[in-house]
Amino acid sequence: MSAKRTRSAKDRRKAERENVKVPVDYSAVDAFFSEFTTNINEGGMFVETETPPPLDATVQLQIRLPDLQNPIKLGGRVAWVSDGKGEGPPGMGVEFQDLTPQIRATINDLVRRLRQKPR
Repeated sequence: MSAKRTRSAKDRRKAERENVKVPVDYSAVDAFFSEFTTNINEGGMFVETETPPPLDATVQLQIRLPDLQNPIKLGGRVAWVSDGKGEGPPGMGVEFQDLTPQIRATINDLVRRLRQKPR
């Protein structure tokens, strides 16, 4: 296993993730799934799932964020996978790819609002 894949998830991410549980639908390799994201940041999200696609798989996401009437559709890449036996639940870390300026601004606004909430 490469050094990149053995570092903790927190060590790999470029920005701190904010906790939020929202529904997310994703498709990969001709299959469609409905799960939840438990945290998100400007660059990606963690999706809880027992059956993640393989590393580097391309996924299409549809996220139903609070306060938005319509879901956000975007693409991503499976950056890491957790079997749930170590740190946290089973799932996958998805790195966002090719975000439009509008979608990037929407996600950044959500993350900014989450960071301002009292903990």
